[in-house]
Amino acid sequence: MTCPSLLRRRPEATETGALPEPQHTLGEAAHAVSERVRRDDTLGQFARFVLVGGSSTGLYALIFLGLEGLGYLAAHVVATVLSSITANEMHRRLTFRAEERVGWLAAQLEAGGVSLFGLVATSVALGWLDATVGSAHPFLQITLVAAVTGFIGLIRFIALRWIFRPTEAVPSR
Repeated sequence: MTCPSLLRRRPEATETGALPEPQHTLGEAAHAVSERVRRDDTLGQFARFVLVGGSSTGLYALIFLGLEGLGYLAAHVVATVLSSITANEMHRRLTFRAEERVGWLAAQLEAGGVSLFGLVATSVALGWLDATVGSAHPFLQITLVAAVTGFIGLIRFIALRWIFRPTEAVPSR
């Protein structure tokens, strides 16, 4: 190469046989996902709902394991109540950004009804596991609760997103 501009020019991928470089860096992809999660449309709210649900399930697991000595049912009830209260507040503030529209008690009562249904469903599932397997490993118990909670979570999202949402005032003419 004798031309100075050719010395500065990067060869095309087809010239070198190398794969083309990705158009987006990992940081740009993370930024795009972050922007998507921040939106207030259904997909953004659902993404935040899943993140809050995952973190509250982690909290549930820590409490459940900490109280395991009380027996699976007592540990399950206490862990469910504490993680549900936390999740309800996080959903009010983060998922639906409703702290100005919905008070703490209203959010606990609305989401608490669905949480109570989830508590009954997961308690029945744990009872079934105990009856069929006997003393199941805590990891198996938590996995079962997480699976049932995931299904209940879909119902909960629908209830919080479309059923319990505040109605907007119709402007008078």
